[in-house]
Amino acid sequence: MPGNKKIALIALVVVGLATGASFFMRQQAPVGHDASVSDSGSEIFLLSLEDYEGKTVSLANFRGQPLVINSWAAWCPFCRKELADLALLQKEFGDSINVIAVDRAESKDTAQKYTDELGVTGGMVFLLDPSDSLYHSIGGFSMPETIFMDKDGRIVIHKRGPMDINEMREKIQQLILN
Repeated sequence: MPGNKKIALIALVVVGLATGASFFMRQQAPVGHDASVSDSGSEIFLLSLEDYEGKTVSLANFRGQPLVINSWAAWCPFCRKELADLALLQKEFGDSINVIAVDRAESKDTAQKYTDELGVTGGMVFLLDPSDSLYHSIGGFSMPETIFMDKDGRIVIHKRGPMDINEMREKIQQLILN
């Protein structure tokens, strides 16, 4: 039996290493981190989400405009700074961009309390996604996740993980210059 235990332990280690390597490779893959892609965002425009007032908002309403769509949650420590920076950038870039922050499956009370505490509730479009449909449609696996879409509805950049304000500013400038 000691030989069987040894084989089982080796198999467990191999599976663990393979799982870890797979996760690491996904984190490092070009689309997984920060890539320029020419992916159609048409699936995103099929989504209808709810705003803080309970009104249904179709993302198709934003078609034809450069978009920054951020998937966030109150439990995400990186989202706190990023939401404040995104609100600042919405103000800075004005009508040349629309920043939409989509909360991941939290209650309206949780989401709005969080954005009220940050002082950003009126700074950009906030939408609630109780079924987490946006996150799933973009193949999310990290937090936060942000997509940058050009005016033609193509996902130009899909950023997984947090960004500082300078990186966001660079990506927005790249987006509006396309």
